[in-house]
Amino acid sequence: MLIFASGRTDIPAFYSEWFMNRVRAGFVDVRNPYYGEQVARYKLTRDVVDCIVFCTKNPAPMLPYLDELKSFGLGLYFFVTITPYEKDVEANVPPKNEVLDSFIELSRALGIERVCWRYDPIFVDSKYSVSFHIKAFRQMAEKLRGYSDRCIISFIDLYQKTKKNFPGVKEVSESDQKFLASSLSRIAFENGIKIESCAEKLDLTSCGVEQGACVSREIVEKAAGIHLLPKIGLSVLRKHCICLPTNDIGAYNSCPHLCKYCYANYDAKLVEKNYALHNPQSSFLLGESKESDKFHPAKQKSFRDEQLFLF
Repeated sequence: MLIFASGRTDIPAFYSEWFMNRVRAGFVDVRNPYYGEQVARYKLTRDVVDCIVFCTKNPAPMLPYLDELKSFGLGLYFFVTITPYEKDVEANVPPKNEVLDSFIELSRALGIERVCWRYDPIFVDSKYSVSFHIKAFRQMAEKLRGYSDRCIISFIDLYQKTKKNFPGVKEVSESDQKFLASSLSRIAFENGIKIESCAEKLDLTSCGVEQGACVSREIVEKAAGIHLLPKIGLSVLRKHCICLPTNDIGAYNSCPHLCKYCYANYDAKLVEKNYALHNPQSSFLLGESKESDKFHPAKQKSFRDEQLFLF
């Protein structure tokens, strides 16, 4: 199975100490986001976990733990989102040059096959214009040359939480999507980077952007150094998504980055309240166990194919 850390919050940026404590303990408790009393206990051990997939805007706090993390024998793969937006959109994300430097250090420590640059979500307005994106993407791609061979792009989706926190933002027109996709793919190619989309309804292959999967069989096998079973299934989280299934150990409304486009936060006050509940020593990301909690072991099974093939 694959552990996602996380699509609900930024664990490397804000909860890296807690995460390492959970890996050392060998398990983590995760509340059902819709039925809070239901608690799934996930093992974080190599016998059932094939790869841990991280998604972050700031990997720096995780860097000191990499050697120890590798010692547990778990597959590791990092998505690092680096976009050109400023504090008016990404309130608490570190300066982009710092994040780029952290990405490079991460790539050096883990290898280029275990890191991926995400440039998403893309939106267009009077400040962050099409030309702005092209210039910013080129600067980033040139700096990441030799440290990233893969970039995932996507255009903004107007979830209800996004509309609430980011009033006035609009979907990117089809013509702008195609022009940007063609321009970014050309820049990426010039810098040795393969560019893909994930869960996009518009087919951009004619623009040089392959319709890919963030978490694909090929990616996991390379990152974990394993061979996966022939049939696993696909994620059902989003329409048009062809990723392998993952199990998220994060919690909604707990990411202090406070990006306006975020679909995982409802509002800043709730994030502040939840973040105050965090205890790095707890088995829960937020708070502690309660008398009313109903624990159950999560259904976990390795996707690893142990069969030996003779050629």
